[in-house]
Parts: sequence; structure tokens; C-alpha cells
Amino acid sequence: MGTLSNLNAYYGCWVALVADGQVAGVGISPDAAAHQARYNRPRERFTLRYVEPPAGQPLALSPLLDQLRRVLYAQDMPVYLVGGAVRDALLGRVSHDLDFVVPHGGIKLAFRIGDALGWPAYVLDKKRDTGRVMLADEKTMLDFACFRGADIVADLRDRDFTINAMALPASAQTSASIIDPLGGQADLAAGILRQTSPHALLDDPIRAVRAARLAVRFHFQIEPDTAAAARQAAPLLDAISPERVRDELLKCLKTDAPDQAIALLSELHLLPPILPEIAALSDVTQSLPHHEPVLAHTIRVLRWLVVVEEAIVQQQPIADLPPTAQTFLQQAQTALAPYAGSLQTHLARPITGGMNGILTLRTAALWHDAGKAPTRTVEANGRIRFFDHDKVGAALLEPRLRHLRFSNEAIAHIQTIVAGHMRPLLFSQQGTVSRRAAYRFFREMENAGLDICLLSLADHLATYDGPPGHLETGQEAGERLLQVVSQLYAFYFQQFAQNVRPTPLLNGRQLMQALHLPSSPEVGRLLRLIEEAQAAGEITTPE
Repeated sequence: MGTLSNLNAYYGCWVALVADGQVAGVGISPDAAAHQARYNRPRERFTLRYVEPPAGQPLALSPLLDQLRRVLYAQDMPVYLVGGAVRDALLGRVSHDLDFVVPHGGIKLAFRIGDALGWPAYVLDKKRDTGRVMLADEKTMLDFACFRGADIVADLRDRDFTINAMALPASAQTSASIIDPLGGQADLAAGILRQTSPHALLDDPIRAVRAARLAVRFHFQIEPDTAAAARQAAPLLDAISPERVRDELLKCLKTDAPDQAIALLSELHLLPPILPEIAALSDVTQSLPHHEPVLAHTIRVLRWLVVVEEAIVQQQPIADLPPTAQTFLQQAQTALAPYAGSLQTHLARPITGGMNGILTLRTAALWHDAGKAPTRTVEANGRIRFFDHDKVGAALLEPRLRHLRFSNEAIAHIQTIVAGHMRPLLFSQQGTVSRRAAYRFFREMENAGLDICLLSLADHLATYDGPPGHLETGQEAGERLLQVVSQLYAFYFQQFAQNVRPTPLLNGRQLMQALHLPSSPEVGRLLRLIEEAQAAGEITTPE
């Protein structure tokens, strides 16, 4: 019927190739080509390949596909790239997480790919015949799953949103080969997020949370019926596994605009089933200098935290901000520039449970005022107070994050940030930070103190980011706060061995010998007092 050298005659078709390179079958679908090959060459093995039309636009595809194709070309079944990788390719973005679907044998293909390329593979979901190949160095995952239905079109119809319901034969490289039964390309071009069917979000309610994330990530509008379906799906989130809820929540916080993602979750009524303690803050009013209810303030803190991360940690140029905020951040950028590299390392560090420093900080920002709902009081003069809201909030978050399967390390770190988030403000009201105060701060907060300082700057900006002129009223307070943060960072990064963790001048055995003390908790207490006095500069020698 034909040979490998003249496949151009079969543009837009699937071909079945036998060992000698001859075309044994042709069809519009892979099944048709395979059926013909079995009729024409019943005793020979064949492989299936899609012949791409010449008219399409090149897609932004991962270079990994070039390595994969030699293995995928050897398959006797069609292999399709699906979902986010196809969507991103149309947007000109190269995706490093690649999802493939096949008629059968997803796990078997994953291990075949892993063996051929020397990458580890494992079973991801035995029930759904899904395998994964991990590329640790490139932070890439390749997933191989079976069709959700009888064929590729049925698979796409069973997905979440039209922009994610497109496929590409694994051998194809241009837009001419995209399979798009639900109009995903049109929605992508129009910036619309639309569910694939009226029941898509109800079938899997976690998709409602994903809608908020995708809308923020791509700056898309959620189509009205889809938004209504998200609200309808909200009560069903209680039945979703906590791990899936946690993962989608963290992806929301990981976006470039976590404030918009949380605001959209609130608008879609998705916060109460996910984070009822945060949702409860929506109507909790505050006194000046705060100018909005606690939830709105929390969302604003997240927005300013991203700006603080960019300006201070990444040392990116500052623009398009209110003049007073821009001046404050420029001063902070200059004052804290010596610590930017160390802060980058701190925020990039991995934390148990698939998190990192920046995600724990953003999660802490989301929870930092959670204790205000149960601690709100109103004084006779009308002033609203929140006594010990920091400690109450730290206790409040633990059962919720434990329910969502956050790791012990992440929970402990987030609790420390929330419990200590008022400390820089209190220091600024005192005017300065003594060596003893800095020592005590980092003894209690440890490296969470670095996060607390960044959060305090975002909290200050959010507090005074109100009506015209409101930010100016906090200018003096901002200068005092920045001085405190500068001092704390100097103690930690420049004088760590002297003021934060001084080298012990003597040990417990020496102390017991000198004072004729028995082994007891008193020895530990004395050693801590000695270390504190040493950090304060009051003791400098063993004598």
C-alpha cells in the first residue's frame, strides 16, 4: 500500500506500519488503520502513526517529546497528548508536565518509557491503569492513563473545562492536528473558562476550586453557567478527599495573584466548605487604622505580600504603586538588599509534604488574622479589640490544616508565623530592638522570624492601603517598622553567632562542677540564662 518514504500521501490519517516500513493499513481513526492492517497483514506486528497535515501552526511543545517519540512510534496503539500541555502549547507556553492517554495499558507504557529512557516509573492509580514517569532533575512528570470512555473524544468530553479538553497525537507538532470536539480553541482565544458539560463540576466538585485557579492564572472570565455550577458544587466539596482539596488550595496560593484566587473562592461560595475559619472573617469589622473587614484585609495582605516578595526578596523594579507605598518599598528594597539572596534561599527551601518556604509563608498570611473572629470585643468607646488573636489563630489553624493533610513540619512553621506575626509591630512601638529582644525573638520563632518580618511589611501596607491619604497617615509607623525589620535581619544574617546562636562558653558538666550542682532541669535553665546574657553582650568569658 505504501512505504515510510511516501507517507505524505496520507496527510491527516493514521497509518499502520509493519516491520519493513510498509503501510499495511490507513484510516481516519487509529482503529480503522489497525483493522485494515490486521486484514492485510494478519501475521505481522505493526505500529500506529499519525501523519500530520502541513497547514498548521507550530506549537510550543516540550523538547522532551523529541526524546519520547522514538518510543511512542514503536507502539501498536495510538498515544495522545492531552489537557494542560495542549492548552499551554496553543498559548505559546511550554509545559513540563505531560499527560498522555491510550486505549489500554497506561501503566505498562509508563514503565516502557521509563526503561527506555532511564527514568524512574511507578504505578499512580492501579484502578484507572495510570502510571507516572518522574524526571527529578527537570522537575517534570509524565502521566500515562487509559481513555475515560470508548475513545479519545469520549475521554475529552469527560474532562473539566473546554480549554483542557483538547488532544494531540503524540507524533504531531502543529495546530492542524489538534482534536477539539468542544470548542476549546475558541474559548481559549476568547479568554473564557467553560465546563465541558452541565454536570462536569458536579461530577467532581474539586473542579470548582480549579476553576478559580485557572481563571486567575490565565486572566480568564468564568462563563456564567460554569460559575453557577461552581456555587452549586460547593456543598459537595465535603465528600472530596482532603488531599485533593489541599493540593488545589496550594495551587491557588502558588499563582501570581493568590489574593484574586482567594477572593474568587469566596465569591463562588467555595471558602466555607474548604476553610470555614477564613470564611468566617468576611463580616468581622475592625477599627482604624484598618479600613475593611478582616477577610478583605487578609486578601489585601496576600496581594501586598506578592509585591514584597518581588521587591525585597527578588529585588525586582517597583512601579505602578501609590506614591507613598512606592517610596516605602524602595526604602525597604535598599535597606534589605544585603539579605535578598539569603531570603531567596530561605523561601525556596523544600518543606515536607511537597511545599516550600514561599507556600508556607503565603498560607500563614491567609491565616494570620483567623483568630480575630473568636476574639473580637467592642469597648465602651466603640473601639474594636482582638486580644491574643495571634495565639488563638495559631491554635485554630492546626486542626484544619491537619484535616487537609498538611505535614507536621508545615503546620508547625505556619503556626509559629501566625503566633508571632504581631512581634515586629510591637517592637516598632517600642522604638528599637535590643540584643536581648532579638535573641528572644529568634529563640522562640527560629527561622520563621524571617517570614514574620516579610509578613509584617505586607500587613502594614494592607492596613494603610485604604482611602486617599490613608497610607500617608501610616508613614511614620512604616519607617519605624522598617527599622525594626532591618535590625532583626542584621542580627540574624550578620551577627548570628554572636546574638542569635552564640557559641556556648561552657557546658552543663562544667557548670555543675563549678557550682557543685547535681544533674537537674536547673542546670538547663542556668545555661539558657547564660546564653541569653551572652547574646545580650553581658557575658563574654567563661570566667
